Amino acid sequence: MNPFEKIFNYQIVSRLDDSGIFAVTGHERSWLKTCLSHPAAEEAFTAATFDKLAAMLSPDADLNTHEHIQQKAASKVKHVYHPLIRELRRAIMNRRLLRIDCRVKPDKIVKGEPAWPYKLEYSMVKREWYLLWYHTGIHSLMSTRLHNITALMELPCSAERSRELEEMTLKQIEKRKQQVVIQVVPIYNAELSRILYVFSCFEKEVRFDADTDTYTITVIYYGSESEFVLQRVRFLGLRVRVMDAGYMSNRMRETAANALARYAVT
Repeated sequence: MNPFEKIFNYQIVSRLDDSGIFAVTGHERSWLKTCLSHPAAEEAFTAATFDKLAAMLSPDADLNTHEHIQQKAASKVKHVYHPLIRELRRAIMNRRLLRIDCRVKPDKIVKGEPAWPYKLEYSMVKREWYLLWYHTGIHSLMSTRLHNITALMELPCSAERSRELEEMTLKQIEKRKQQVVIQVVPIYNAELSRILYVFSCFEKEVRFDADTDTYTITVIYYGSESEFVLQRVRFLGLRVRVMDAGYMSNRMRETAANALARYAVT
């Protein structure tokens, strides 16, 4: 591959963007052609898109990774892509109502639940997709694994009704939001970018007090994510301090006491 095949020049790239042209290198085309051979590719693209990409990439060579990479003792892989993502994304963009069938137990399926889909979320911990939706029947915010949605049907929805449902959904989300104030110990100010990266998946606000040379981070999260936030705080160790005298501080003291007790330290 010619190392100068793609020129990273702002003026050239901006003009290409304005013209609707996307420049790719030969290596990127080979990578994409190799990805199309994966079993999940046929689910990720529509049949027309898959055939078009395959035809366009036919002159390019595969990456030939089998000569250099060998995979051994692999565990069962959960595919990042889910077949329902395309349909749900389209319903969210078009502001459509849905009727969904959900599996609530291994042997029980609830059918015809009235749903207004709000957002698709991916859990990096569980490696699963979730649908955040508003139940128009019981007026409650729900989060359901895509794996548990067995069927769905799209229904039309007026613009006025969409705005009304969006307002209700946002109110429910605001009710679930919590926050914790975390202070960076001044001697670790140089590691601020690393500390912020640890909380990159959360909404946050950062303030700096010049008099005390102290950074304060307000992390905003959902109530169901509190244990994950605690895990992030424990990961940072001595670099940060929880300032709220509430649930987070109590949980930090509790976990610290449990850890000390394990090693017979009083």
